[in-house]
Amino acid sequence: MHTSFSNTAGLMHEFFAANARAINAVTIKDALYGEIDDSVATVDHIEDLLSINEVNFKVYSAEDILGKAAELRQLADRLQTQPDAWRDDAMLDRMVELAKLTGDIRQNMLVPDRLVFRHDAFWANHFGGVYVFHDDRNTTVICRSDVPGFRKARPWQVSYIDIEDYETIYGFLARTRRLELPQASWIRESGLLQHRMEMCLLSMAIRTDPNFDPAKADLVWLQTWAHMNARMVSEEGTYPFLNEMLRQVTTTGQIRMPDVAPRYRFLLVRANTSHPDHWLVNRLISQMQPFDFVSRFIFDKQGFYEAYEEMPEKYQEEVVKTLQDTYLTDKVGFRRRLYGITED
Repeated sequence: MHTSFSNTAGLMHEFFAANARAINAVTIKDALYGEIDDSVATVDHIEDLLSINEVNFKVYSAEDILGKAAELRQLADRLQTQPDAWRDDAMLDRMVELAKLTGDIRQNMLVPDRLVFRHDAFWANHFGGVYVFHDDRNTTVICRSDVPGFRKARPWQVSYIDIEDYETIYGFLARTRRLELPQASWIRESGLLQHRMEMCLLSMAIRTDPNFDPAKADLVWLQTWAHMNARMVSEEGTYPFLNEMLRQVTTTGQIRMPDVAPRYRFLLVRANTSHPDHWLVNRLISQMQPFDFVSRFIFDKQGFYEAYEEMPEKYQEEVVKTLQDTYLTDKVGFRRRLYGITED
């Protein structure tokens, strides 16, 4: 299955949910396959992405059960509408033959009846990555400013934000309630800030310490390493910032976000799970924090695997080990605790 769009998996889930009865009936005797089709053949301009409003599922079956069911439906209609059709022995024999394969098509609903679905908010891998968000009649595109069509395609309808304009991106996501702002309640329970602190130290240690040993890189080792390399950690800034914000929210129960530099604000937030775009927003947040490879693996697998291929071998070993010890042991529980995502 192609990975050009972030919502491909979501569209698949919608398709299965809408056609579960037909799919279950067909797959008793046959296997289904197909493709997701849209109206745009090539993408050379942002306008091409904005033109994709819906997708169509083309569904086929290995043993052509779907085709046989459609043929049986046509013959049954002919039998009911043409007065002399019952005299056609060859047609009746064909109907019996088909019914042995398809069963009673009046009851088992073999043909999926919903094949067209809306193409809502999504990320596309074109032009280095483009995010498209929809709000009522307005659309917001987040991407690099040198992408063909930036601020030119549908300017009366579409707002454009440069992917490096952190302040405007934050303002848009917060204003549209796509972000869960830092509060003591969820920060204490989730451990998300502590997780990001650990990921930050691990990334720094692997990149700068030639003696790094993945087998010894537990939390105690990382904290010891941070003390031994305090100047480097302080100059990089992320770890001490998160440490101070964690202390502040624990003490006061909140963080004044206007006082935080725009780039650092995304270290303190997660997507609002009550908004339907929360997976896409978490993807955007994880892209802004490439050192947090666990979040990247969960929400931005394309970006994760591209970065993984460029990692030193020692780093790859530690990445695999960390994923196995954290996310892969309990995916649902991990997503629920760190990101507040409750669905399976």
